[in-house]
Amino acid sequence: MTDLPPKPATTPARPYFSSGPCAKPPGWSADRLNPVSLGRSHRSKIGKQRLQYCIDLMRELLKLPDTHRIGIVPGSDTGAFEMAMWTMLGARPVTALAWESFGEGWVTDAVKQLKIDPTVVRADYGQLPDLTAIDWTNDVLFTWNGTTSGVRVPNADFIPADREGLSFADATSGVFAYDIDWAKIDVATFSWQKVLGGEGGHGVLILGPRAVERLETYTPAWPLPKVFRLVSKGKLAEGVFKGETINTPSMLAVEDAIFSLEWGKSLGQGGLIARSDANAAALDAIVSTRDWLGHLAADPATRSKTSVCLTVEGADEALIKKMASLLEAEGAAYDVAGYRDAPAGLRIWCGATVDTADIEALGPWLDWAYATAKTA
Repeated sequence: MTDLPPKPATTPARPYFSSGPCAKPPGWSADRLNPVSLGRSHRSKIGKQRLQYCIDLMRELLKLPDTHRIGIVPGSDTGAFEMAMWTMLGARPVTALAWESFGEGWVTDAVKQLKIDPTVVRADYGQLPDLTAIDWTNDVLFTWNGTTSGVRVPNADFIPADREGLSFADATSGVFAYDIDWAKIDVATFSWQKVLGGEGGHGVLILGPRAVERLETYTPAWPLPKVFRLVSKGKLAEGVFKGETINTPSMLAVEDAIFSLEWGKSLGQGGLIARSDANAAALDAIVSTRDWLGHLAADPATRSKTSVCLTVEGADEALIKKMASLLEAEGAAYDVAGYRDAPAGLRIWCGATVDTADIEALGPWLDWAYATAKTA
């Protein structure tokens, strides 16, 4: 029998490396949430105040200009992005970029549900398509940071200022972790469960002025469910962007988001970005010293600093599942197996709510889990 390698002496203090819902901010506990709105209607004065405060914090932390509106909507990032697609697409041709599973999901919605026959520009997992080849007379759908592939756009420079179409950015693993040029973004969506470490179920929809114009001048050919309706009598339903949500939100989730946003405000946007950068650098140092580990995203310029996807030499789905199970059983790392549609590998969340010391402590545990899984 082959001797198993010894277990590392140090375990990550907070072994939460899931890519969504992600680790809570340092110091979080349920009893630190403000209960002021719990048990109250979201339409009450205090309910509306807390929803508006949450929106104001997001605007401040993202440095979002007054030209852009922020709304809290149902269905997490998926609901927010589908709301944008269903209400605005069809006015002009569409180009959909897909280099991981969620981008492919938007392609499926456009082709099979909306039946708008988009131009589809694809790249394999770990790669980015040619961003210079995009026809910006079209509306363009893309993921800012591919959560399941670990590939991101380097910046917004590929989006022209004089574009005719709208830019739709699924930015759920990107906001708060990158400095986004909001002048280039007409529609952006995200959920609190990523970089903020918030709870799932609620999405955030950001609309620039060109998106508002589209909503007020174009009516799609297909019927819209109530939860997607952003226009009333030909005008934007402004209340949605002032805390008057379309459906009933969880005020507990809102208070949880406020806690995370206040924590983020104490660091500033630069502080959140710095924490993500430090975590990604620490994980890269682990990868660079192990010949059995690699990055799925080969180009550092387009490699995610939040959802980092790793290749494992000789791995198949069974080996990755075994490694993840071993790490979870030891309380060393939770939820690190790659996404089910992605190539077999590991996925380590490096967003701002993770502590760099825990990333550094993870390296020896990955060695142990890999050696143990191969000999088991």
